Amino acid sequence: MLAGCGDEGGTPRADRDAGEWRTWVLRDPAALRVPPPPAEGVEKAQPARRTASLVRRTRREAQLLAVEPWIEGALERVTRGTTKDPPSASRAYALVSVAMYDASVAAWYWKQRYDRAGPGGEPLIEADPGPSYPSERAAVAGAAARVLGHVFRDYPAGRWSLMAEEAADVRVAAGASFRSDEEAGLDLGRRVGDAVIDRARTDGSSRHGRARPPRGRGFWRPAPGSLARPTQPLAGRWQTWVLRSGSQFRPPPPPRFGSPRFEAETREVLEVGRTLTPRQREIAMYWVSGQGSTLPPGFWNEVTLEYARDARLSGPRAARVFALLNVALADAAVAAWDAKYAYWSPRPVNAARDLGLDEDFRPLLQTPPFPAYVSGHSTFSAAAAEILAYAFPDAADRVRAKAKEAGVSRIYGGIHFPADNVEGLRLGRRIGEVVVRRARRDGADS
Repeated sequence: MLAGCGDEGGTPRADRDAGEWRTWVLRDPAALRVPPPPAEGVEKAQPARRTASLVRRTRREAQLLAVEPWIEGALERVTRGTTKDPPSASRAYALVSVAMYDASVAAWYWKQRYDRAGPGGEPLIEADPGPSYPSERAAVAGAAARVLGHVFRDYPAGRWSLMAEEAADVRVAAGASFRSDEEAGLDLGRRVGDAVIDRARTDGSSRHGRARPPRGRGFWRPAPGSLARPTQPLAGRWQTWVLRSGSQFRPPPPPRFGSPRFEAETREVLEVGRTLTPRQREIAMYWVSGQGSTLPPGFWNEVTLEYARDARLSGPRAARVFALLNVALADAAVAAWDAKYAYWSPRPVNAARDLGLDEDFRPLLQTPPFPAYVSGHSTFSAAAAEILAYAFPDAADRVRAKAKEAGVSRIYGGIHFPADNVEGLRLGRRIGEVVVRRARRDGADS
């Protein structure tokens, strides 16, 4: 279990040193000044209003990690909105996660300095551990709402803001916070969110351009019957979080078209497709993660939510885990897309025809509209597995096995070659290892 998860009674403990942890976007939490709270005795705690609706709301609120509603909100927008490709989804998950983590660190920086006691009494919902001002939950909510409104333009930004304000109102009405705790937290979080949005505006993701695959056999082209243009051809140039660039760990070229190895891998994919076992088919379908889902990066966020809930992580540590996970996934996307458009490697459905092996080959899964090498599923999954193995050591073998299963599922589905999977897993592991090295120096392990 991640260090600092909870005390022996099962209640998440405060990480009082969290205000000193290394941030991702903020250079210095002290620069986002939070004014002192009202003098002791000036602000009266609001008695808990024990209405049926408030009781229901607080019961739900008591079970949530501070980051949870916002991660779930991002997952929902990717599933239902217009963010349809893995690089864009991973970018969105990273931006909101980094904002929540930096807001949590900033809130604890000021909590340590003001050391204000909470309202006390008998609130309907348990007060967060540690000093109450500014509210860490409100800071997380304010930052997340700001960033979600920026990255998901197909959804009204005001709804995210209202969601944050309503959550703050519930804690005040439940007697768990002073009004000034929540207002200061929301204001701080919004300023953190604005800093993250400033970074987002210059990360290169707004650049658009068409890409033309090299001519001739042996290169990617749309699957038969499809007119799809290649997805996000410039994503390999987006700004990274821990890598120097998307090409830092660029894998060696894939097997050359027409070579014995290339032909052997193509035949292997065709044979697997002809002899799929029920279990292999089940694995392929389990890992589909196409449009209308949270996409491959979202899958690993869903897994991490389960681990974080079970571990009862403190607020700062839950925010930290999601930041680590999602910067790794975002860099995995950039690195995988760098390789895809550096090599323009074909998909099995292209190769089967170009080599004259099977003109009628139909893979189990729909062929994605971008080059094959390296496998995004493999890269995402291996990167995520390294983060989860670090954060939850007891689950290390399990998550690494799941990453391997994710990679091979695309061979079972007929849309990737073995080399795509092998090099994707290797690339993802290297990215995850870099993020873990950074995590070991962020101050939280001490």
